[in-house]
Parts: sequence; C-alpha cells; structure tokens
Amino acid sequence: MFLAEEGTATVATSGFDPFDVFMLAFTVLIFIGFVRLLMHRPRKNWFAIGFAGVSLLLFLTIDAIMIFTIW
Repeated sequence: MFLAEEGTATVATSGFDPFDVFMLAFTVLIFIGFVRLLMHRPRKNWFAIGFAGVSLLLFLTIDAIMIFTIW
C-alpha cells in the first residue's frame, strides 16, 4: 500500500549534490599543487607535473559536466 502511494507522488528534485562541493575543492587543491610544481626552480619533477596536469584536466572536465548538467 505504501509503495503504490510512493510511486505516484511527484517529488521536486534539485541537481545539487553535496559531493559537488568536494569535487570543486579537490579541483582547487590540484590547481594549487600544479602551480606550485611549475614554480619550483632548481629541479622540476616532470612526472609530478604531468600527473598533476592530467588530473587537473580530468577534474576540470568533470566539474564542467557537473555544473552544466545541473542547470
């Protein structure tokens, strides 16, 4: 009886998920780390720069998809 009533009810859902805030925060942290790696003067760690760059591109892509599908 309760299942039938629950199925017919219309619920207004928003596209906001609390995990979105964590995704944006991780993107900012990766960006800060990427900039710090690029500013390191004496000897650069190219593997770390590449890994951070790929991670940053991936997170920026995910953030763009996340933001544009909410609206």
